[in-house]
Amino acid sequence: MSGWLKIVGLGPGSEAMITPEVTAALQDATDVVGYVPYVNRVAPRAGLVRHGSDNREEIRRAEHALQLALEGHRVVVVSSGDPGVFAMAAAVFEALEGGDAQWRRLDIQVLPGISAMLAASASVGAPLGHDFCCINLSDNLKPWALIEKRLRLAAEADFAMAFYNPRSKARPEGFARTLEVLREACGSDRLIIFARAVSSPEESIHVTTLGEATPEMADMRTLVIVGSRQTRLIERDGAPLVYTPRSAD
Repeated sequence: MSGWLKIVGLGPGSEAMITPEVTAALQDATDVVGYVPYVNRVAPRAGLVRHGSDNREEIRRAEHALQLALEGHRVVVVSSGDPGVFAMAAAVFEALEGGDAQWRRLDIQVLPGISAMLAASASVGAPLGHDFCCINLSDNLKPWALIEKRLRLAAEADFAMAFYNPRSKARPEGFARTLEVLREACGSDRLIIFARAVSSPEESIHVTTLGEATPEMADMRTLVIVGSRQTRLIERDGAPLVYTPRSAD
């Protein structure tokens, strides 16, 4: 069986953040499969077929990729950031577990990428320098009640928190409620970072507090980080630095 399947992360935006391992896989691929904007980040070339699909077709996309690999194609499934963080690696394995038994014979690899969470953290310093958690705020695949429970438990445990998919046109009220929950649980002085389109030409970074934060500061291209009780801001000439000390009391 000559076909293979590699599930890769293209990083948060900048080509400089695509790993050499992923670049090599893309150069050797016959097919690239993924959400249209991510597939479009892969330059066309002779011998490469790009298969773009809608954002909510993850399982169908994964099944297509697995079948192409079974037929002998060298297939790369692309995600932004890291493929194992709210991305296509889990979708491929969901399809694999419930699909054609022959797919389990395939050579399947996951190649890590630089996540938006880590790129956003680095853009301001080290707010994830101590214990932290990561929560997807979209309620497309889980109920809001579960999201709120996890928010309150994370606040009680005093984690720094990184949030993916904070606010979309279809569900603008979710992030407003998130801010309300966090203010109730953490108070208004907690630092919050809005990192939009990090590492791309459209990048914008805004550091403020929960008391000053508004829902409109986030959209689907924004990675939000809320500090723990110990997270600190260092004022200096230019943009401030934010970090969470390595020790906790």
